[in-house]
Amino acid sequence: MQTSNRFIDELARMATNAAGAARGLQQEVEAIVRGQAERLLGGMDLVQRDAFEAVKAMAVKAREENAALTARIEKLEAELAALKGA
Repeated sequence: MQTSNRFIDELARMATNAAGAARGLQQEVEAIVRGQAERLLGGMDLVQRDAFEAVKAMAVKAREENAALTARIEKLEAELAALKGA
């Protein structure tokens, strides 16, 4: 909308340009921060999510097998003790 007052027209145009410049600056800062974060994380010795999940599943399975073997040993020791007592 154009008014007869040139000052208001210029002020509106400057506000529009400032908003566009602020948006561009925001995008540039986000890109810089994202790049720095990626470099920082890249330098760390981090594991990928899928590898973590695979190791986690292996640990759960090993824990279950360990519990089963412990129960089996306890049963065999009880049988052995019963044979010795007889």
